[in-house]
Amino acid sequence: MRTFDFDFAPLWRSTIGFDRFFDLINETQHLEVDNYPPYDVLRTGEDSYRINLAVAGFTPDEISITAQQGKLTIAGRKMQSAPKTDQELLYQGISARPFERTFSLDDYVEVQGASFENGLLQVDLVRRVPEAMKPRKIAIGTGAAQPKLKAAA
Repeated sequence: MRTFDFDFAPLWRSTIGFDRFFDLINETQHLEVDNYPPYDVLRTGEDSYRINLAVAGFTPDEISITAQQGKLTIAGRKMQSAPKTDQELLYQGISARPFERTFSLDDYVEVQGASFENGLLQVDLVRRVPEAMKPRKIAIGTGAAQPKLKAAA
């Protein structure tokens, strides 16, 4: 697979406030690809999302979910159980290796909850934009309603 390194220096000169965006692009270029465990990201509403993570072989006690500063981290680690003497493992196809999957969250996206059913971990996310940050309509006044400015002497 080919990887390309891009120089974002020209964009830095003409954009303001996109530092985090360019850092995210640079991060994704240099990440190792690990497809375990597989996952889906779904849009369940206008401002709501769900991450489905296939974690067969894990119990809810062996999985931790942490949301911190724009990142959601889901990690799993199998607890060591005492080997059963009456069973012999002939083939192990269900992976029991530890994992850590990190998702970058947009501003104002919060984890609403998580559930575990039939080997599928579901994490519900919602975007809650504060009223002060939402777009608002600005009324345009007429010349008579505008305050008069005093001329400088």
